[in-house]
Amino acid sequence: MLSKNLASEINTQIKLELYSAYLYLSMAAYFESENLPGFASWMKKQAGEEQEHALKFFEYLNDRGDKVVLQAIEQPPSTFKSPLAVFEQALEHEKSVTARINLLYGIAVKDNDYASQTFLNWFVTEQVEEEKNATQIVEWLKMAGDSANALFQINGMLAGR
Repeated sequence: MLSKNLASEINTQIKLELYSAYLYLSMAAYFESENLPGFASWMKKQAGEEQEHALKFFEYLNDRGDKVVLQAIEQPPSTFKSPLAVFEQALEHEKSVTARINLLYGIAVKDNDYASQTFLNWFVTEQVEEEKNATQIVEWLKMAGDSANALFQINGMLAGR
């Protein structure tokens, strides 16, 4: 079994991963309303990944003999200023997820819980990729500036995810 602290924090992480999915679905809805289906598709796929992450934590708690306690999920924002603002918010959100994964890893180290450290290594690596992807899109949108043509090109690239 996990320490009470780590089990509690993993239960909170399940909620936060599901919130991430909810946030990205809200962002997808924004992009749909802006007639940017490639951006929307990218965000929907991102939402699906976040749900998978929540389930990994869910299964891990069960595998370790701990109880999953689902928590209420906050309503995400539903209005956004621009595609750039959306991805800047997504990047900041991913940085906060990285901080949470690091917190969990730190608890596992303090607890000498080697199984949890091994489990969490996957998430540490995943967060590097998540931040890289969001940063890249932020940079593309900054380079695009006010160019509708560039925005539509990015939209097309994101549709291919």
